[in-house]
Amino acid sequence: MVFSSIIFLLYFLPTFLLLYFLAPTRWKNEVALLGSCFFYAWGAPEFFFLVVGSLLVDFYLVHLFSNSTGKLRKRIFYIAILFNVLILLFAKYLNFFVGNVNELMNIFGGNTFAWRNVLLPIGVSFITFQKISYIVDCYQGKVQPLERVRDYMLYILLFPQLIAGPIVRFNEVATQLINRANHDTIDFKLSGLFRFIIGLSKKVLIANVLGGVVDEIFALPSAEIPTGLAWLGIVAYSLQIYFDFSGYSDMAIGIAMMLGFRFPENFNFPYISQSITEFWRRWHITLSSWMRDYLYIPLGGNRVSTRRLYFNLWMVFLISGFWHGAGWSFVFWGGFHGAFLILDRLFLKDFLGKTGKLPAVVFTYVIVLLGWVFFRCEYLSDGFLYVGQMFAFDFSKTGIFIPNKFYVFLILGLVLAFSGYFSKVEKQASQWYRNTNTSMIVLSGKGFVSVLLSWWCLIEIFGSEFNPFIYFKF
Repeated sequence: MVFSSIIFLLYFLPTFLLLYFLAPTRWKNEVALLGSCFFYAWGAPEFFFLVVGSLLVDFYLVHLFSNSTGKLRKRIFYIAILFNVLILLFAKYLNFFVGNVNELMNIFGGNTFAWRNVLLPIGVSFITFQKISYIVDCYQGKVQPLERVRDYMLYILLFPQLIAGPIVRFNEVATQLINRANHDTIDFKLSGLFRFIIGLSKKVLIANVLGGVVDEIFALPSAEIPTGLAWLGIVAYSLQIYFDFSGYSDMAIGIAMMLGFRFPENFNFPYISQSITEFWRRWHITLSSWMRDYLYIPLGGNRVSTRRLYFNLWMVFLISGFWHGAGWSFVFWGGFHGAFLILDRLFLKDFLGKTGKLPAVVFTYVIVLLGWVFFRCEYLSDGFLYVGQMFAFDFSKTGIFIPNKFYVFLILGLVLAFSGYFSKVEKQASQWYRNTNTSMIVLSGKGFVSVLLSWWCLIEIFGSEFNPFIYFKF
């Protein structure tokens, strides 16, 4: 059930919010849990009981090591981590591994494995990362384990962040799971509603419009795409994935606010970054911080030799790429970004700092665009062919018809994505979603904009069958 679908917007969300707001305070968690279970079961009924079963195992393993000491405590902790990693490997990567083994067998004349593809559970990557954060935080004593299994299930299954984040760590919402009185205000709920509508608009009015043309361009043979069209396609894709994913994050944060939760921010004008290092502080912020705290630091962080530090950086981003998808193009994308993080530490960041802000932003954006090619292409070979066409100076004509509407929203997307280049805009952006100014003029303006955008989004959704969500498969 995608947030930008009619069934979610007109049926599920209004019904759920009505029941949630009418429920007594002591029953709100139960209503939220039941609604979240329904949400997940609607999209993946065949995996629902598997997910619930894994949550029960987590809950009792955490309580088991919390009441143990010494080597036994450590062993149970490792079992809990291994249990979740194996679920992720089986569900998301077994098809990939078997497929690659069979290709090798074909090359060397061996017998291939007869294998039925494993279906990918919805949101398995995000669910696994949140489960691991709970296990690790409890093991390290940062938080106390939850006493009730239904509270743990609510933390993992809470539907706003269930499918695609932001990745909410347990220590960020531990107290909110028990008591949300501090955020149970009309202003906070209205701010959440406004945030949701802005996110929906980014997804429906920009990402969807650009995505249709992007799909047409990338459906062409990679070696035959003219240079101008290749650049147009990848620039449009960079905006599509940004407004698609950041829009979803805005919607998730907005719904959470309406329920009394405060989720962490996930994006902060990533395309104005002046280095790849800065890009990963602005793009999918919760993933970057998760990788830093649960992978990079345990590997030694900055406390190791320079050579080992570079290896750790590269390895973390290889894992990040593989986490995004079971394919060599994702692995290359992760390694590509890892390589530029190493170059930043060697010399590139200092060099770009001397070139001035605009050249550094342009250079970094181009590097990000090259990376997005491999993220978008299903096969690694197609990615290299596509990049080759970007620099082939091939200006032949193409038969693709591109409507004027596409160019309008392409320009709008570029303006919005790069508006944070101006420091005043970046500083004020976070205030746009909040009811810090309660004057009737401001509130009326936000109300008018919300109604206008809502109707526009519904018209677009009703009028088009194209409504993908890029990160839904991750």
